[in-house]
Amino acid sequence: MEFWVSVKECVGVCGFPQAESNARKKLEDLVCGRSELRRKRAGTKAFEYHISVLPPEVRAELLAGRGLIETSSGLITLPREPERVAADDLDRQRLWSAWEKATGEQRLHAERRTKAAALVAELMASGVGNRKAITLAAKQLQISEGTLRNLYYKVKDFSPDLWGPVLLDRRVREKRVTGRSAEISDDAWQFFLGDYLRNEAPFFSKCYERLEIAAETHGWTIPGERTLRRKLEREVDPRIVVATREGENALAQMHPSQQRTVAQLHAMEWINGDGYQHNVFVRWFNGEIIRPKTWFWQDVHSRKIVGWRADVSENSDSIRLSLMDTLKTYGKPQHITIDNTRAAANKWLSGGVPNRYRFKVREDDPMGIIPLLGIKLHWTGVIGGKGWGQAKPVERAFGVGGLGEYIDKHPALAGAFAGENVSSKPENYGSRAVDVETFMEIISEGVAMFNRKTQRKTEMCRGELSFDQAFEQSYSQAVITRLTEEQIRQFMLPAESVRVKPTGEFTMESGGSLFGRKNTYWSEQLVSHRSRKITVRFDPRNLHSEVACYDLDGRFLCMAECRAAVAFGDTEAGREHNRARREMMRSTKKAAKALNRMTAIEVNDLLPKTEHAELPERHVVERVFNMGNTVRRVEEIQDTQTENDVIFQTFVNKAKQSQK
Repeated sequence: MEFWVSVKECVGVCGFPQAESNARKKLEDLVCGRSELRRKRAGTKAFEYHISVLPPEVRAELLAGRGLIETSSGLITLPREPERVAADDLDRQRLWSAWEKATGEQRLHAERRTKAAALVAELMASGVGNRKAITLAAKQLQISEGTLRNLYYKVKDFSPDLWGPVLLDRRVREKRVTGRSAEISDDAWQFFLGDYLRNEAPFFSKCYERLEIAAETHGWTIPGERTLRRKLEREVDPRIVVATREGENALAQMHPSQQRTVAQLHAMEWINGDGYQHNVFVRWFNGEIIRPKTWFWQDVHSRKIVGWRADVSENSDSIRLSLMDTLKTYGKPQHITIDNTRAAANKWLSGGVPNRYRFKVREDDPMGIIPLLGIKLHWTGVIGGKGWGQAKPVERAFGVGGLGEYIDKHPALAGAFAGENVSSKPENYGSRAVDVETFMEIISEGVAMFNRKTQRKTEMCRGELSFDQAFEQSYSQAVITRLTEEQIRQFMLPAESVRVKPTGEFTMESGGSLFGRKNTYWSEQLVSHRSRKITVRFDPRNLHSEVACYDLDGRFLCMAECRAAVAFGDTEAGREHNRARREMMRSTKKAAKALNRMTAIEVNDLLPKTEHAELPERHVVERVFNMGNTVRRVEEIQDTQTENDVIFQTFVNKAKQSQK
């Protein structure tokens, strides 16, 4: 057996000295003058010794380290043990997998056990005996010596990094699938799935009751209710349960939402809008008590509310007029995002947009106001027949702590709050209906408070700025297109054609028919308008200022001001009215004089004198016959045309000839 070892290889092996010099001395003693058992290692000055000089236990350990074993037949190479290595790795993975599945409380309990076992190990390493180390540690930790001894001997054969998983509760660490399960007939399982997985979403317990009745009739084998519930949770994907019981829209909610950035946008580049149903009772303009709905426009970049209009419902008028306010104040956006609802997708606003899915789209539809102004319109998606509201940032403004807190629960509206739903009505429900003027003021105040609140946790506010501040930083550096007054007027509401009086006045009933409310408007330019009918565009919230007047072909004429009725006996208003009337009469007379028209005498002198025509000779004589004893009386019919008519007609004929 040719196998040689060096001094370093023998140090500390199975009772050999730990010091290299002592190990060399012992090897020399074992050789005992037999020089053939010692030789110089090639390439070095060190000596090596034949393995036969070593004791059997030392030889066995050295050979085992090289994968060999000594037998009567010589050295045999031991087979490798990859399976054992894999098994060790598998045990490590199993232990740490159990650690990950454990609860926080279970992990904390295992960590306390690990600290106790580590304290015993440290005491032993410092030279304290096993029993004394366990006694000292148990006294310090105030636990029994038997428990501490069990913990230490449970982990002493494992590396310290595995002590935590090893000391987990055995029920968690050794939990495994036993393969045992309660039996259930296939027909019973299919019956239960067909009953439970449907759109009506029945309770689990009621489905189980029906399953018990059917199982008794058909002889099916079924488990207990809790066992069946665990089988459902284990074998049926939760997404399938949601899809079959709650629908496609709920299923889409289970997919993680997409994160978008608005850093590349600037203020008023992109706006989005939506309607919010107020939980407040308001006495509207017509006296009816309603819960109004407000349409809000929000800047996508800064999240600031930039425009709003309240109305009895979400309709095209409120959307149209709120957009007019926004464009008039801040300028024209490049993009708009809204829901594809009937109110938003009307032809007046979005006509001509190719992907408008509301109403029938025709090639001859008029171009809507939004595409006419060059604004790109975007619709939110529809999933499962419902709108995908999370696509609009303005939806966040309607959530907890949003506009509802600033407006609906304002102290000025106390007693008019209706509650978020039917199950959360306040104690003073229905005790008051606030007037519409106060409600409008509170909306304006609530929006201002909402915009100026600081430390907003959005991308652009960064937990520091308010929506107003984030908007101002970007808006002051952005290039915004401003609309002309003519473009702004396109957003006003068109009225039916009205008849203009000769005085330039006309009356509109836009203020409502209640108590005979009417508004009278006047413009000096309408006095000379030939057609007595015009079309009027107006803002229903600003009827007492000015309205825009158009002819029947859509051409702009002028702006007409509202003329309010004054009190009887108001002398100051009377003097002002008389002054305006005298001014009108004076300017009209001056304009008439500036025409340099001929006087009536000059016109008469220019007319030619009419010569009387000679009477024609009579060649036919009518014979008169008697009727009875009398003679028939013949009356001559005189021409009723006067001389002045003849003169005027002659003058007109000559004027026509001179024009030719």
